[in-house]
Amino acid sequence: MDASLAEAAPVLMTWGLHERCGLRPEPSAPRAAPGVEVVLRFAGVLRISCQVVWTEETPERAGFGYGSMPGHPERGEAAFVLDALDDGRTRFTVRSFSRPGTFAARVGGPVARSLQGRATDRFVAVMRESFAL
Repeated sequence: MDASLAEAAPVLMTWGLHERCGLRPEPSAPRAAPGVEVVLRFAGVLRISCQVVWTEETPERAGFGYGSMPGHPERGEAAFVLDALDDGRTRFTVRSFSRPGTFAARVGGPVARSLQGRATDRFVAVMRESFAL
């Protein structure tokens, strides 16, 4: 396993990335695994619930995907994946798809998309800063 991947994978798989990004995760288990539910709190007011739908942990790859649960402002999924590359580097990828899940998200569509984009940028920036990816 690539050194960066070996260091970053446990942080990713145990909600450390979310914590480093300013979220307060409250998972039903300490490690991401299919079926684990997590409530993500932000700024004391935002509370979003997700459920892990898949995980992968191999010497070349680590990651998971979760989907929104009822009450989440969006309906969709997000994936967080670390890949060991042939040149010895590690790549971190965040992919997501969603649509508004609440009236507020529908009305505030551009704001919701902006917040999602900022969150993705923050996830990537924190991984780069923390693990020189």
